[in-house]
Amino acid sequence: MCGIIGYNGFQDPKGILLDGLKRLEYRGYDSAGIAIIENGKVLVFRSEGRILQLESKLTSKVFKSTLGIGHTRWATHGAPTENNAHPHQVGKITIVHNGIIENYIEHKIALEKENCVFTTDTDSEVLAHLFDRALMSGDSLKEATVKILPTLKGSYAFVVISEEQPDQMIGVSNGAPLVIGTATDENYLASDIQAILHRTQKIIYLKDGQIAVCNKTGVELFSKNGVPEKVEIKTIQWTPDQMEKSGYRHYMLKEIHEQSRAIANTISGNIDTEIGIIQIPELNDFTEKLKNIDRISIVACGTARHAGLVGKYYFEKFANIATDVDFGSEFRYRQPVLEKNSFTLLISQSGETADTLAGLKESKAQSVPTLAICNVRESSLARESDIVLYTNAGPEIGVASTKAFTTQLTLLYMLAVQLGQLRGVISEEYAKELTRDLMHLPILVDRTLLLETQLEKIAQNFQDNPFFFYMGRDNQYPIALEGALKLKEISYAHAEGYPAGELKHGPIALIDRHAAVIVLATQDLPPKTKNAPPCFGENIIYQKVLSNLQQVKARGGQILSVGTEEDSLFSKESKYFIGLPKASWALNPILTSIPMQLLAYHIALLRGTDVDKPRNLAKSVTVE
Repeated sequence: MCGIIGYNGFQDPKGILLDGLKRLEYRGYDSAGIAIIENGKVLVFRSEGRILQLESKLTSKVFKSTLGIGHTRWATHGAPTENNAHPHQVGKITIVHNGIIENYIEHKIALEKENCVFTTDTDSEVLAHLFDRALMSGDSLKEATVKILPTLKGSYAFVVISEEQPDQMIGVSNGAPLVIGTATDENYLASDIQAILHRTQKIIYLKDGQIAVCNKTGVELFSKNGVPEKVEIKTIQWTPDQMEKSGYRHYMLKEIHEQSRAIANTISGNIDTEIGIIQIPELNDFTEKLKNIDRISIVACGTARHAGLVGKYYFEKFANIATDVDFGSEFRYRQPVLEKNSFTLLISQSGETADTLAGLKESKAQSVPTLAICNVRESSLARESDIVLYTNAGPEIGVASTKAFTTQLTLLYMLAVQLGQLRGVISEEYAKELTRDLMHLPILVDRTLLLETQLEKIAQNFQDNPFFFYMGRDNQYPIALEGALKLKEISYAHAEGYPAGELKHGPIALIDRHAAVIVLATQDLPPKTKNAPPCFGENIIYQKVLSNLQQVKARGGQILSVGTEEDSLFSKESKYFIGLPKASWALNPILTSIPMQLLAYHIALLRGTDVDKPRNLAKSVTVE
């Protein structure tokens, strides 16, 4: 995944492009570059590494131009070197590209036979050569785009400019996001609205295969065949202030502390206040279908998949629906057999995750209904799914997902409760109790965030441990996976997450006095409603986790247990203990995820890593 920015207006583009690249740096930071048309010639400036290195090359440069494009790269084809950095220039053509041209080798072989000389190892350079050839044949930029698109395979977005048409830039989206920002006498192209939201809230979302022709005074849209299409401008509700750090040291820390508000936004509008029960409006037209569902297939990647694993517990216990959870990358290739009375639930913060989108296409090919949970409106996943539920978490800039995860869990909780009532698995009385519990969740989250000082001190004692082992049972097992992932992502420490019951099936061999072991062991508040589904509020899981903890302790593991308030038993058995506010079985995973985030953040801080931009990672994986 990479970041693209383009500007065509009346200002010097240098500052606009550099500012946009800084806001897109979470999408890639191996190398960066800009291209500006100055006096009819395209000037290209590139640098390996972060945006600051590129900026230093441009400090003394002043331009009269008003058009330029920029790119920050996350390497796929070719090493992260200055030579492979974008923009790529061939003849009078300059291009920036995000995604993968899957058939670039075929094109490259054909072009080399025509004596084209390649100077980089990227698939993107093929695009520049194709456009250069088309312009040599007399095509305009738009005509060249219409001619080239049918020959390309893959998911990609690109922006192209030409010295022959120095007042125009063209953008194309096909399976990778590209948006247009429009204002008076100036237009922008960008991979994400984050890059341009502080400049305009008027946004045009490019659909797959669409061609955008951006002039200074306006935007025209065409189909891949060159047929004019209607321009639909959306007004974005996110504010520029939401995109800033607001005094926090990192975006990640800001987003951790935004979770109570984000969860409140997720809940808002999804409760029938007259009867005090969860009622998601987007499901109103699908209630009959949902009553007869036999199976749910959850498809997601990374953190979103961990949310899906918790959702599996919710759906099976609240709604009595058999639920599978797949890695998006496995689902797309294993030829899944999807049942007639099933639906596919796709979870993605960005709505642009390539493997999850492939799962959507597979489900549609088998005529299975699709339901998406995502955070970004008008994303590819939102546009293509039959039903879309938004988490409304606000923009998440930090690469390591935090508030997106807890709002996904919140929405999965609400969906499971409503399905349970629709299907007659849980009573109206119990659904009301679950709704009341949910309405207290933002307060519980705020109370949990007050534990940060304790976790910061614990992090000081754990920062040098070579190995971290996270374990939990039941719906805490996915939180163990998520805790380990958070630590790996931002601190680069080796961490494993496991179901606690699997301890003696191999992982216990790793435990010694050097291992930091995080044990999730909350006690669940029992339901007040009679005849609630079984297993809630029972002490069996708690006792079994205690036994697992003692097995670790006997082998010298340094234990941090995360339990409920003043749990003297777990506190006594552990080197460190964090007590969470009392909560129900279904809400405890949301609360336990917060200490996992804070612990990872403070360990990463002590290790001196780049918390918001961890190495080798990007926010949204839009390519395989």
